[in-house]
Amino acid sequence: MKGHTIQQVRACAPAAPAGDTVEGPVGLRRKIKAYIHLTKPQVIELLLVTTAPTMMFAAHGMPSFWLMMNTLIGGAMAAGASGAFNCYIDRDIDRKMKRTEKRPLVTGELSDREAIVFAWVLAVVSVAYLWFMVNPLSGVLGVVAILLYVVFYSLYLKKRTTQNIVWGGIAGCLPVFIAWAAVRETIEWPALVLFTVIFLWTPPHYWPLSMKYAEDYKAAGVPMLGAIAPAHSVSVQVVLYGWAMVICSLLLVPVGGAGWVYGLSAAAVGAWFLYQCHKLHLLALAQKATSRTAMVVFHGSITYLTILFIALAIDPFVGGPIMESFIF
Repeated sequence: MKGHTIQQVRACAPAAPAGDTVEGPVGLRRKIKAYIHLTKPQVIELLLVTTAPTMMFAAHGMPSFWLMMNTLIGGAMAAGASGAFNCYIDRDIDRKMKRTEKRPLVTGELSDREAIVFAWVLAVVSVAYLWFMVNPLSGVLGVVAILLYVVFYSLYLKKRTTQNIVWGGIAGCLPVFIAWAAVRETIEWPALVLFTVIFLWTPPHYWPLSMKYAEDYKAAGVPMLGAIAPAHSVSVQVVLYGWAMVICSLLLVPVGGAGWVYGLSAAAVGAWFLYQCHKLHLLALAQKATSRTAMVVFHGSITYLTILFIALAIDPFVGGPIMESFIF
């Protein structure tokens, strides 16, 4: 369930100093921290930001407390399992990249066997948890999310195409399906709109990051677009995906019945993020784009998604339908 999108962008940072490897036995406390870092907790956090608001919107209010908790727990475990599998699969790549040199399999805090066993156990437990504690459809979607991220992205796409993050990012969109299915026990059009928003969000989120770490990806032989294409070409794609994302987000008003809180927030934060994307493009055309300016868009994308889904969560409580708000 990594989204990439969302899931795909943060390093697992253990306690060891940068570039150091562990010699001798690792204490229990440090071992536990290493297992936690193996799951990429920052990515899990970002994925959960989309889960709870989607459940509130689907329920037209506050869903059952235990339903929400079980969905968040099951989703977090599935995302963590995906992250652990990814760290295992990418362990050789991670040793070549400064961005990932602190991951537990690079530092030696965890062995390869420990990592793969942990990933399998967490994956099985997460799917069983979603199946029995939420509903079978959520469990099936959990399996799909793990397979998409581990097999489709990590094993197949990552080293084969510059579009790896586009299609691999589908895994990061699955949390909204799981959240919707948890409440409604089906997938409906509003969930598809939210899924597409995150799908379109992934490239303008991740490609600026790959611009900053271009040398890392080149050294590892990973053809991320931001690492191998000129800055102006990358910035064009960021702008185009940004526009598509914002337009798609507004479709939730006519398709999903979102109210004025969501509608106005989506328009405002969307306009702000598009400004950041266009600013990066203009700097790239003038050959003044730097890793710092690229990271402004990267961090801006996180702010955008957070505000959008906070508005989605608030909307059912105070945001009546837009047309009724203007009529009455």
